Amino acid sequence: VQLQASGGGLVQAGGSLRLSCAASGRTFPNYVVGWFRQAPGKEREFVVGISGNGASTIYGDSVKGRFTISRDNAKNTVYLEMKSLKPEDTADYYCAARRGGIRRGRNEYDYWGQGTLVTVSS
Repeated sequence: VQLQASGGGLVQAGGSLRLSCAASGRTFPNYVVGWFRQAPGKEREFVVGISGNGASTIYGDSVKGRFTISRDNAKNTVYLEMKSLKPEDTADYYCAARRGGIRRGRNEYDYWGQGTLVTVSS
């Protein structure tokens, strides 16, 4: 499966953005999709994951209550709605896919899209 992330940009603190992760392939519903982010000088960290049918989600502690993940399998797309953004949310955001259950480890995902940069100004 090939992934392409989009929707990043510059936003003021307290603002919102919606990221999209578009996937190729007819077997997209078989894949868990995770969002990760990497700030300069930091390791890539898990943000949120969603199961293939969208019924299960796992959020990282730093984004709970502010970010919402969803997916539309008819469009082969996963969305990340980000609200109440903070300067510390500034990072390159990546979507990734794997078969099986949702995992937090970046090494457990087999397919990656390119990053989309989110910059939150104070």
